[in-house]
Amino acid sequence: MNMPAHPAIIRATVAANGLLLSADAPLLALQREAGSDVGAVLAIPQLAAVARLASRLGVTVSRPVTAAAEHGDVEMWVRARPEADGVQISVIEWNERPAAPAPIDGVRRDADIAAVAEGWTWQIDTQLRFQMVLEGAGAESALPEAPPVAGSRFTSYFELRPDEEGDLPILRGFAQRRAFRDQIATLIAEPEQCVRLTGFPMFDLAGQLLGYRGKAFPLDRAILAPHVPAAPAVVIYPAEFGRRLDRSLRQPLGRIIANADSINAQIDGPLRPDYAGYASDIAAAGRHLMALIDDLADLQAIDRLDFTVATEDVDLADIGRRAAGLFVVKAMDRKIRVVAPAADQSAVATGEFRRALQILMNLVGNAVRYAPEDSEVRIETGRDDGFAWIAVMDQGEGVPEGSRERIFHKFERLGRSDSGGSGLGLYISRRLALAMGGDIRIDDAPGGGARFTLTLPTNSG
Repeated sequence: MNMPAHPAIIRATVAANGLLLSADAPLLALQREAGSDVGAVLAIPQLAAVARLASRLGVTVSRPVTAAAEHGDVEMWVRARPEADGVQISVIEWNERPAAPAPIDGVRRDADIAAVAEGWTWQIDTQLRFQMVLEGAGAESALPEAPPVAGSRFTSYFELRPDEEGDLPILRGFAQRRAFRDQIATLIAEPEQCVRLTGFPMFDLAGQLLGYRGKAFPLDRAILAPHVPAAPAVVIYPAEFGRRLDRSLRQPLGRIIANADSINAQIDGPLRPDYAGYASDIAAAGRHLMALIDDLADLQAIDRLDFTVATEDVDLADIGRRAAGLFVVKAMDRKIRVVAPAADQSAVATGEFRRALQILMNLVGNAVRYAPEDSEVRIETGRDDGFAWIAVMDQGEGVPEGSRERIFHKFERLGRSDSGGSGLGLYISRRLALAMGGDIRIDDAPGGGARFTLTLPTNSG
């Protein structure tokens, strides 16, 4: 049964840079539940999305919104009106709907009791680096003895644990740019310390993801014992995971991209330029999410203990030519020349054609994306000591020697703030290379820049 509607109009003011300048008590309470406050980024994703839309279109936007609160859902009718220095938000309906009761076992009950504590607050940027940590109120909300340091990596502090279905809630949240709950983790420096993590995405008014802010709730090690895997070195995902991704995310995203492209192309008639541009942004964001979903699907496949690849003859020179052809248009847009192996060159190795092409597409795509404009990307092949190799060389800044192993870690993007990738491509590429009996190494390209070299065994290797 729904609780009574809030009797008054509830207002808030959001600055042009996405900061919440003022808010009436109910909205302020939601903001604080999300780990934020007045003067910080609006951390209620649904309201932030409406504010961004109104700001971008320059018109008043009214729509229903449902936001998750600590004790249930809040159904609102929100009106966002753009002004010179920001957006005025008015909530003209407010209905609180308690969460549906569900049976819980003793483990879940204890976890919910632990969640009553305030917990301590963390905030990370889009590179998964800590920006700040804050101690909460009460003994249960005290920071650990060795709290994370600003600038350190999230995954160097927390060891994330899969849930009973083998999923990581934080990965689902990042894939959908939505809040996540019930991510269990242990502290790497203190493995006996277990926590439950919740997080909420932060956006600016242009729709760019700024990072996540969340809470860490201490949990009793004994409570978590049944849920902690006995310990394989890799995460075991259920085979159904990839099919669920396809059914739940890839198919609807495909429809969104197709419809947005149709709107942008103005097939059904002319549109205002800003509306057509907005449709183009939707399509671009959809493609970015689709690429991330593909990376996550590959991730769950290669991290399975039973992952295997086919063994067949593959011509790395031919694969290099194919990868170059796939990126020639994007390279031309950035005035980059892609020099592929000559048509008469051949470097036959053993591996799986599809996976080798996937690796080269990642390496060539990265080179085209990050090389300076009006430069050259070269692809060369050869054979050496029972291995065939193919190298992708650019004329960019290169990769510092101290970061050449770190760049292959999950979600590692070496401080890049653009939205060009997920930080999984090189991790997946190296895992595929190793599965085929080869490897990927990085060194300096002749004349500067980076050289990524894929090696695979030959029939005689």
